[in-house]
Amino acid sequence: MSRIGKQIIAIPQGVTVNLDGDILTVKGPKGEIKKTFRPVVKIMIEASEIKLELKNDSILAKALWGTYASHIINMIQGVTAGFEKKLIIEGVGFKANLQGDKIVLDIGFSHSVEEKIPAGVSLTVEKNLITVSGFDKEAVNQFAAIIRLHKKTEPYKGKGIRYEGEKVLRKQGKKTVA
Repeated sequence: MSRIGKQIIAIPQGVTVNLDGDILTVKGPKGEIKKTFRPVVKIMIEASEIKLELKNDSILAKALWGTYASHIINMIQGVTAGFEKKLIIEGVGFKANLQGDKIVLDIGFSHSVEEKIPAGVSLTVEKNLITVSGFDKEAVNQFAAIIRLHKKTEPYKGKGIRYEGEKVLRKQGKKTVA
């Protein structure tokens, strides 16, 4: 049994939640998120709370029960507080710039790497810190992962792009034989 699925999800003030068939819509001060849910889990919206129950006792329903509860919690948190992911660029001459709706990365290649910023995601760049923020957790984390994928941190000098708080295992370089 899912411990997360059993919990009652509170709906804060200023947030409206509607279920239209299989599509759950959450509106709040930061924006609106729509997500499609399979009908194996029953979503019941009451005055200021959401409850989830299993429709049948299948393996799929049990697997999705807690997952759907987590998705709904993330949707509510996104439209009220939002999400943020920070990336650190480390390396001599490595930098990032915003140009309109694109981020341009100079990360040691012979060319600049451009990545289009998706809708619902905003970026700020300060020296070697990129802050990705938005109301959709999946979009924020996906775009941060795409940026990081262009130049992962290498283990010898630590150059590259990494998440804030990420530990990089450093390797010892080659030793010379005397």
